[in-house]
Amino acid sequence: MSFFISEALAEGTQAAGQPGGEQFILLIGMVVLFYFILIRPQQKRAKEHKKMVAEIGKGDEVVTNGGVLGKVTQVGEQYLTLEIADNVEIKIQIHAVGTVLPKGSIKAAKKD
Repeated sequence: MSFFISEALAEGTQAAGQPGGEQFILLIGMVVLFYFILIRPQQKRAKEHKKMVAEIGKGDEVVTNGGVLGKVTQVGEQYLTLEIADNVEIKIQIHAVGTVLPKGSIKAAKKD
């Protein structure tokens, strides 16, 4: 088969298993792209959620990740108690809170 490939041309090429400089730059570019598109935004959201959870206090109106709307009546280290209806309270993990709502959101939701 060597008569199809010039031996002088074959000597100047790299071996198939060794990446060249262009491939290395492409690999580094992909890592940087993944960092800015996937990793960095996820870290930012996690940091914002951690700050929100740390600021939750008694009387705040929240929505859990499961969609339960309630008013915080007690805050512990790992759990909080939500009043979801008159004399109906549930205890949830504090990290299950998805959003802190503005005051008066529960009254507005009851009108609907």
